[in-house]
Amino acid sequence: MIQRLLVANRAEIASRVFRTARKLGIETVAVHSDADADLPFVAEADHAVRLPGNAPAETYLRSDLVIEAAKVAGADAIHPGYGFLSENADFARAVEAAGLVWIGPAPESIEQMGAKIEAKKIMAAAGVPVLEAPASPVESDLPLLVKASAGGGGRGMRIVRSLDALGAEIAKAEAEAASAFGDGTVFVEPYVEAGRHVEVQVVGDGAGNVAVFGERDCSVQRRHQKVVEESPAPLLPDAVRSALHEAARNAAAAIDYRGAGTVEFLYDAASERFWFLEMNTRLQVEHPVTELVHGVDLVELQIAVAEGVGFTVPNSSGPPPSGSGGSTNGWAIEVRLYAEDPAADYQPQSGVLTKLAFSGDARIDAGYTSGSKVSTFYDAMLAKVIVHAPTRDAAIRRLVGVLRTAKVHGLRTNREQLVEILQSEEFVSGQVTTSLLDERKFVRPGKGDLGAAVAAAVALAERTRRPGVPVAWRNVTNQPQRTVFENDSEDGLIVEWYGTRDGYQVDGFSVLDARPDRVVLERLGLRTAYEIAIDGDRIEVDSPNGHTALVKRPRFIDPATQTQPGSLLAPMPGSVVSVLAETGSSVTEGQPLLVLEAMKMQHTVTAPTGGVLTQINVKAGTQVAAGDTLAVVEPVETTEEETS
Repeated sequence: MIQRLLVANRAEIASRVFRTARKLGIETVAVHSDADADLPFVAEADHAVRLPGNAPAETYLRSDLVIEAAKVAGADAIHPGYGFLSENADFARAVEAAGLVWIGPAPESIEQMGAKIEAKKIMAAAGVPVLEAPASPVESDLPLLVKASAGGGGRGMRIVRSLDALGAEIAKAEAEAASAFGDGTVFVEPYVEAGRHVEVQVVGDGAGNVAVFGERDCSVQRRHQKVVEESPAPLLPDAVRSALHEAARNAAAAIDYRGAGTVEFLYDAASERFWFLEMNTRLQVEHPVTELVHGVDLVELQIAVAEGVGFTVPNSSGPPPSGSGGSTNGWAIEVRLYAEDPAADYQPQSGVLTKLAFSGDARIDAGYTSGSKVSTFYDAMLAKVIVHAPTRDAAIRRLVGVLRTAKVHGLRTNREQLVEILQSEEFVSGQVTTSLLDERKFVRPGKGDLGAAVAAAVALAERTRRPGVPVAWRNVTNQPQRTVFENDSEDGLIVEWYGTRDGYQVDGFSVLDARPDRVVLERLGLRTAYEIAIDGDRIEVDSPNGHTALVKRPRFIDPATQTQPGSLLAPMPGSVVSVLAETGSSVTEGQPLLVLEAMKMQHTVTAPTGGVLTQINVKAGTQVAAGDTLAVVEPVETTEEETS
């Protein structure tokens, strides 16, 4: 029997495993990097061991440090969570060699499925359909997909639409995979444009017996990382559902799989065909939707299998009844709340999460809490929000309500995008594919009433600093007051407003009430309340119309904050991976100049204009903050003769 369990992971998944361990009466041990020392999962554990440093390669990917931490803490078992070392066969062997219980599949199974090239051969031999790319692809084979052999989660994955770009994309994928998984091996397969990502949850006892716990649809993805997941999968014919479950069972049985795992398939709805993608030999991020629909605790089953107790779950251990896949209850949908800006190509955000609060009937698996600092060293996911309801429509409506009323302050997130996706015709109808977010960004412009509420809040803040003095009141009014907020345009977001004896008029709205934390606006007889949170020049607004966060632009610019024309500013905090040009070289507009890595994803910084690269301020390995000047491109003036 396991008495003390160390989780070799961080944030949300560590907290999730601790929850089940506490339920079972098992003591818990956390390991943490310096950047994570103050996160909730560390405080939730009974014991904690520091892993000196910040980067994954010097902390969570150091198997020797993790095993030593287990010995120091007196742990007798290790749960790897997902990511990091969870699919590292050498780590699993080292855990067992140290006399500890490994809560995961046999190292041999990890190797068989982890080497995705070999995994396809095993699956083909087991009768599971697979995709195969030609050894020497030609134009007719495009598009292609480059994938990391040792990992998943969208890292080390690139779509290639031109043979000329294949070599460069392979190199980028190799670098990203090496950073995220410690293994830069990649492979190439055909890319199915309008496919659906459907995966099947399995739990094996290591003796060839495999239980199937239905399927999940994870087709809504950005950069090949899942954003919305649900169970069961919508619009799936009964025959296809049964075939998927049987293929997953055969896949797991072919390697005598032990513990929880997921078999991922690419499904083409038009032909009702599916192909094996990969098998994740670990717990998936999206496992909660399966738990809610099937009424199981997958972490508890993992522990039971690791202890040799085994498990018995009604309607799951044998072949499922035709068209069912075991007993299910209702519908569950999960969304991943990321600290990122969907309007800026999903740039990761870092800083202090000043507030994180949810209301409504939902399961929240969070890695952060109000006041937590979000660093650039790890994945950008803040929390998973999961709802369970009798029907899919009810689950969608409930989840939208939970997201709308959530308070997420301090950082830009994808919360508004998630709401737009859930309410879209494509998602509501169940007809989504993995290309959905490539075709539509689901980013809407901010509503004018939110800007008006912010301006009213700013005016109120000014009034509270000068009690009794009406803000912006004029005896003779000839023009409105203007408050300018930062946005993506050079002019910013301009809100015009008047201060009168009777209160404020803002962009056509009447301000009926203005308090430090609440503003009520009225227009054409419709009143709406807005919750306000002011932190310096940053103002957060929550209302039934959504959330916005605006930063007031100062009326007078400090010359010290100005940058040289042609400056390349770091779009986010991160580490410089490589510098692709030399000082003094001529560059063209859009030419890649540097590669940054933030939150385990690589981002290319390009020349803003053609000219000469006159200055480079960084080198490979340099840590930069958002807004730092990386380099300077001086435009080359051309004469009329040169342009004619």
